[in-house]
Amino acid sequence: MTQRYAVILAAGQGTRMKSKLYKVLHPVMGKPMVQHVIDQLTPAKLDSIITVVGFGAESVSEQIGNQSAYVVQKEQLGTAHAVQQAEDILKDKQGTTLVVCGDTPLITHDTYQALIEFHERNEAKATVLTTNVSEPTGYGRIVRDADGHVERIVEHKDASNEERLLTEINTGTYCFDNAALWKAIQDVSNDNAQGEYYLPDVVEILKDKGEKIGAYMTPDPDETLGVNDRAALAEAEKVMKKRLNHMHMKNGVAIIDPDHTYIEPDVVIEADAVIQPGTIIRGKSVIHADAQIGPHTEIIDCEIDEGAVVTHSVAKNSRIGKRVQIGPYAHIRPEADIANDAKIGNFVEVKKATIGEKSKVSHLSYIGDAHVGSQVNIGCGTITVNYDGKNKFLTTIEDDAFIGCNSNLIAPVTIGKGSYVAAGSTINKHVPEDSLAIAREKQTNKEGYAAKIKNRQKD
Repeated sequence: MTQRYAVILAAGQGTRMKSKLYKVLHPVMGKPMVQHVIDQLTPAKLDSIITVVGFGAESVSEQIGNQSAYVVQKEQLGTAHAVQQAEDILKDKQGTTLVVCGDTPLITHDTYQALIEFHERNEAKATVLTTNVSEPTGYGRIVRDADGHVERIVEHKDASNEERLLTEINTGTYCFDNAALWKAIQDVSNDNAQGEYYLPDVVEILKDKGEKIGAYMTPDPDETLGVNDRAALAEAEKVMKKRLNHMHMKNGVAIIDPDHTYIEPDVVIEADAVIQPGTIIRGKSVIHADAQIGPHTEIIDCEIDEGAVVTHSVAKNSRIGKRVQIGPYAHIRPEADIANDAKIGNFVEVKKATIGEKSKVSHLSYIGDAHVGSQVNIGCGTITVNYDGKNKFLTTIEDDAFIGCNSNLIAPVTIGKGSYVAAGSTINKHVPEDSLAIAREKQTNKEGYAAKIKNRQKD
């Protein structure tokens, strides 16, 4: 089998982004652009990937990790110069080298695979990935001869007026015969408007030597979008959002308003889940069948089981069981585990707590650092007082307990199975099983005292 390699060009600082963040690390749908490129290259089973980095090299390697080897382009002298930085790793190898840009996050694995196979099938020395666009300004143009073969690639700045009318563009992605690449790249000159060493010149050099040059045209110009500024970044986000939502709908997910639904690429959603408008689902969340998410809900790194309903709420790094009802306006913070058929109502915050089956926290409560058993009812305004300013402590509420409204449970404390806590109580001692705990001041009525206060206010 032919050996295959990839070189990712990721050394540009990206000054047009006007950002302190290294260009290829700007996220599209929650994931850095260069990570999208790596993820789409990985299924091609390449023998090695080399990423060319420059300014911000450490932050790129922190993101990609051991998914790639790295070489540094200390001076930004053009794309051919960038590729040359990988020469020491690849120059003695045989096979196919794919050169891609780290700021093209929309190119799919299918396109990379089709380009490689087209290149190898045609036994070309170089193959260019091209596409047709309605507005080609800024892109290199593909100049073909009378027979339709690639004659040369001309950069926009160096193109004649006639050449600038061409709409077939160079996407900046190439396949090369590896040995031919390193031989031809030595002859690239910087005699051009920018004084740079252009990688497309390698194609022209190979053609002048009589080598076979190919061009594979992708029918979808959107996927070849290169991101050089914030406007292009927003456009890439829009394209990928549409692509991902379309994929989920094809798989049986009901997305009520795809234009106003944001689902990141690593999210898994099963068929018959319903996603309402204004919903954002991030990270590695898993949404099971028949769950209903939204409207206006954010889910981050959560597993939400079958038939659960989460509306107008935020949930992060938690597990939500079957048929759970959450919201509106609930906040499920990290490490919550909410069991089947439980209910978390409006203006309830749950953090690092387990909520047992069929238990209810219906409104206006904070349940943090707690173990709540099954069929527990927690009344409005209940607080697990878990923090003393230095340490956090556990509250345990056992099965079938009933917590009255406006109760403070000062941890560490246990409410025994089947016990009641009277409304308005502040509990700081363990409550035995099947007990009633009352911890509040005895009510005192001073008859006529309100009239005295009113008369005093008149004076």
